[in-house]
Amino acid sequence: MSKIHVYFMPGMAASPTIFERIQLPEDQFEMHLLEWEIPNSGESLTAYAQRIAEKVTHQNPILIGVSFGGVLVQEMKPFLNPRKVIIISSVKSNAEFPKRFKVAKATKAYKLIPTALFENIEMLVKFSFGSSIVKQRLALYEKFLAVRDKRYLDWAIEQIINWDRTIVDEEIIHIHGDADEVFPPKNLKNFIPVKGGTHIMILSKYRWLNDNLPKIMLQEKV
Repeated sequence: MSKIHVYFMPGMAASPTIFERIQLPEDQFEMHLLEWEIPNSGESLTAYAQRIAEKVTHQNPILIGVSFGGVLVQEMKPFLNPRKVIIISSVKSNAEFPKRFKVAKATKAYKLIPTALFENIEMLVKFSFGSSIVKQRLALYEKFLAVRDKRYLDWAIEQIINWDRTIVDEEIIHIHGDADEVFPPKNLKNFIPVKGGTHIMILSKYRWLNDNLPKIMLQEKV
């Protein structure tokens, strides 16, 4: 049996090393790790998605994206013919955004975020994951949050806040922690809940993912 090729896209500013604890049966799946590139000047999310889609070199892959990476793989879908698209700790449309995202869009407050400060890893961690988990895990996140280029951060924040998808693609499979503080589950519909999963459950709930991802990926459409 030929292997299923699975392409993983990390969250905003994150390195593909966030997937280092994910293990899939090697007789069935082959893992490929995508990474963020610096956007071109004025590049749209659609154009960027097309550019990253060119890195996918296998037919009918499975795409898995975390957080903003989940948004990106949904935008990559039209340029590929994926077997499945799975998002983790993400959203399926801008209707699932928390209120603060909508306020930031309406007021353009995101333009005031001093992204140059994100070269300070602590600031980037607070923005990406929330301040409550910074202190004890700073060294860990320094390893995982690799993209600190101001051009990328300015672009990424603008793209996520202004994501214009209003209609949910019903084919998307959504896995989400019931304790996610960045995208609270109360705003979401139709997702597979993970008990105790926070926004960083790709790291903290890797055992659940290792146990369940293969079954989810192999499950045929009903």
